[in-house]
Amino acid sequence: MARVISFLTRTRGRGRLHWTDWFTYGYLFSGVLLMFGPVLWLTLSSFKTDAELERFPPRFLPYAQEMTEVEGYDKPLPVFTVTTGELAGARVAQVRRIGLVAQVVRPENPSEVIKISIKDRQAVESVSLATKNYTELFARFNFMRFLWNSTFITVMATLIMLLVNSMAAFALSKYEFRGRGTVMALVIGVLMVPQTVVLVPLFLVTRELGMLDSLWGVIIPGAATPTGVFLLRQYMLTIPDEILDAARMDKASEWKIYWRIVLPLSAPALAVLAILAIMWRWNDFLWPLIALSRPEKFTLQLALNAFQGEMDTNWSSLLAMTVLTLLPIALVFAFLQKYIATGIASTGGK
Repeated sequence: MARVISFLTRTRGRGRLHWTDWFTYGYLFSGVLLMFGPVLWLTLSSFKTDAELERFPPRFLPYAQEMTEVEGYDKPLPVFTVTTGELAGARVAQVRRIGLVAQVVRPENPSEVIKISIKDRQAVESVSLATKNYTELFARFNFMRFLWNSTFITVMATLIMLLVNSMAAFALSKYEFRGRGTVMALVIGVLMVPQTVVLVPLFLVTRELGMLDSLWGVIIPGAATPTGVFLLRQYMLTIPDEILDAARMDKASEWKIYWRIVLPLSAPALAVLAILAIMWRWNDFLWPLIALSRPEKFTLQLALNAFQGEMDTNWSSLLAMTVLTLLPIALVFAFLQKYIATGIASTGGK
């Protein structure tokens, strides 16, 4: 930790900041702000009330109006500060508002109702987290069901993708056969085909297989990806062929060579593909929207769409569920992101 602090506070100037230090720290701070600013704003906005979200100009921190218990009233009343008149500076509780007139009482004298103009009072606010935005999710929606659907699709699709892509990459990298270059050219060509182009034939095939409106109908179409095949093939090319030849001389089967030698040696590339596959499947929206129709089969991404109506949008619940949806994938990326750099850097060369 001391080395990290010493590295971050190191300067070129002797005892003072050099102009290059100002430029470097300013550049790094701007980059951090651009990357994490929107995420921080989203997280704080998820703890704001609906009234605070509609406020203009918006405020960074979540504020809420203070409430107080007043004798003789069943529910807490909002607190205001009187700005003008005889009660200037006094804290009052608003009983009700009728047009431009507010009926207020002083907490120490709740029996006396005073009428003031709404322009003569100012709401007393403080930083407060609207945690009900999160608690209402579990009461109004089957959040755990949506979470299970997304988790099941992500885990199963990732495992199948790793198996299928690694087998294809093993064949394209270690076997000599006629047309191997053509197959590899087709794989690379498919990388340039947008997903929207194949949605219609993909839908027809899935329907003929009877997998529409099921979780497997979302999992199976993504079992093989050209990106995964290309990434794993480039890495497997770096594995020496002599190791495989030695295993064949020891009477090892091709399946055993693949399972016991090639896969363990390809662990860095498999880790990279696993991270990418998790992010792809977790954030996928278009294909599940087409393949799924029953609400009990929806993923978290499809459930988010339920908060947006034709005439109104429940922003507080939408933002809260967005944060919960982003949290698992953010944790996966935070803990495993180092494998992306090391795995990609090690592909394509010996």
